Amino acid sequence: MWRTRPAVYPAPVNTHRNPPPSGGPAGAVYADRGASHFDILLAAMVTVVILSGIGAAKGVSFGDVPGTGFEIITDGGFFLFPLAYVLGDIVTELYGPRAARRAILTSFSVSILASICYQVIIALPPFPDDYGLAKQAALELALGPVWIVVLAGLLGFLAGQSLNSFVVSRMKRRTGERGLVARLFTSSGLGELVDTIIFCSIAATAIGITSIQQWAEYTVLGFVYKVLVQYAMIPVTSRVIRWLKRTDPTYQERLAAASAA
Repeated sequence: MWRTRPAVYPAPVNTHRNPPPSGGPAGAVYADRGASHFDILLAAMVTVVILSGIGAAKGVSFGDVPGTGFEIITDGGFFLFPLAYVLGDIVTELYGPRAARRAILTSFSVSILASICYQVIIALPPFPDDYGLAKQAALELALGPVWIVVLAGLLGFLAGQSLNSFVVSRMKRRTGERGLVARLFTSSGLGELVDTIIFCSIAATAIGITSIQQWAEYTVLGFVYKVLVQYAMIPVTSRVIRWLKRTDPTYQERLAAASAA
């Protein structure tokens, strides 16, 4: 008697743009994160802002400049904060002002949460021995004024980075893909000026600055330093932006669509 072989049907074709993720349970559905670099840039910005808030609570003095009487006063976050503006420029250039606002608000929402956590940690009862009490006093001294620095950073960065993003996006509307370096140069100076004045005015007392002269030195030095760092980083920033544009398929798709229109 002849045996009939079971019919073999081809496997169903996945009509979705992306295949289902491997390793997941059968029937599980996940959102498509896409190929965007936004999540990495956002995580980097959040990290920089939080660490800057902690470092800025410490006043730093490099002493007087010989022959000038000008004291070099800054804070412990001076080497980090310009990176937040560099990341802001990259986010605005690639993803637009709406994504930049989202990154700014997310960064400082997490920073505020961190500041609240510091206060909770300080309020928790320490070990009653000498070491526990000494550590409690150190935490109060180091993390206690951080909320003032966070508030100063929130207002300064919100105003400065919003202006920075506005300038980049408006200039890009006029010039398109051309003029990237000009956009970075113009936006950096304006954003940092507004940010530095607001931040230094609010955070000065928390850092330990008590005189008008110290405030002026702190503000001027902070502005000059941040702008110089951003300007020095522009060759690197522009190359990173161009690389991200080439490797982000969604950017290339929209660029091709805009060129064809």
